[in-house]
Amino acid sequence: MAGDGKYRVYFTPKRPNLARDFALPMCRKGWTGREPPVNNFQNRNGNQQIEPATIMNCDPDFSEHPAFEVRKPAEQRVPFVFNSPHSGRFYPPRFLAMSRLDAVSIRRSEDYFVDELFSGAVPLGAPMLMAHFPRAYLDVNREPYELDPRMFGERLPPYANSRSIRVAGGLGTVPRVVSEGVEIYRNRIPVAEAQSRIAKIYKPYHQTLRELLAQTHRDFGFAVLIDCHSMPASVRYGPEGVRPDFIVGDRFGTSASRDLSQAAIEILSGMGYLVTANKPYAGGFITEHYGRPLKGLHALQIEVNRGLYMDERTIIRKPSFPLLREDIASFVSQLMSLPDSYFFDYSIAAE
Repeated sequence: MAGDGKYRVYFTPKRPNLARDFALPMCRKGWTGREPPVNNFQNRNGNQQIEPATIMNCDPDFSEHPAFEVRKPAEQRVPFVFNSPHSGRFYPPRFLAMSRLDAVSIRRSEDYFVDELFSGAVPLGAPMLMAHFPRAYLDVNREPYELDPRMFGERLPPYANSRSIRVAGGLGTVPRVVSEGVEIYRNRIPVAEAQSRIAKIYKPYHQTLRELLAQTHRDFGFAVLIDCHSMPASVRYGPEGVRPDFIVGDRFGTSASRDLSQAAIEILSGMGYLVTANKPYAGGFITEHYGRPLKGLHALQIEVNRGLYMDERTIIRKPSFPLLREDIASFVSQLMSLPDSYFFDYSIAAE
């Protein structure tokens, strides 16, 4: 990673407090719990090969298959962490039995193959957290208790957020629908079902992400989270109905430095892709929650148009898939090579 040492005389990002800055908003009121301590990941063997993945089994539905995993290089060489929260494609049999949808329809909310598209980040020296649980089962890109009362057989606890826009659309932490508003469940489900998924998968997932970011910040002085997603080929933007190939989201300039966001747009545009910023996707809970650029913690959401690499009707990769994966690896490599000055906002620091 190239560095502009002269700038560091003028500004050093404030070190984040893990429990305070990244404590999840567990509920609107009444939460008295404490976040668990950080584990200190040490991995300094100097080898270029990729380590065996760290896998997590957090729930009976995933007793024979990991709910999520961390793929890590033998040595983390760059201050980047990649996250693929919606590409999980292991559908537990018990969950499928509760659903009214067939094996294809239930996948409509899935960010198909995004973990594969961004897999080149790991050999370049960055860890990658990836879900195996599907988004239709649990959405970690939401607050922990965004729950829809229409899908439960009992009254929700008072700390649940049942009035968010996402809940209104049926796309809460435990979704009621898949894309296009198609209902998931045959019948109402117990509140305890949602609470179990949140306790056994949602919270461990975010704890793992916090640990990765905290360790990265300790090792490099700052950290960059790239949140990886895909969007339907039908997405259009603007009065002319332009179909973007990529959308770079930084919560309208609040989750990452302007230089970093602009560099991401310019790199992808230079490859010949049509790129928009923040519209129609500016970033979800993860981007908003973890992006603290003034503390040296940046978060970008990258949306990839599925029309570039797959047939959404058959869920089959197109012949263009390997080329897009190579382009994304090149994009990631160029982001990682940016000077350190791109990750600090000196104009704000000087005010």
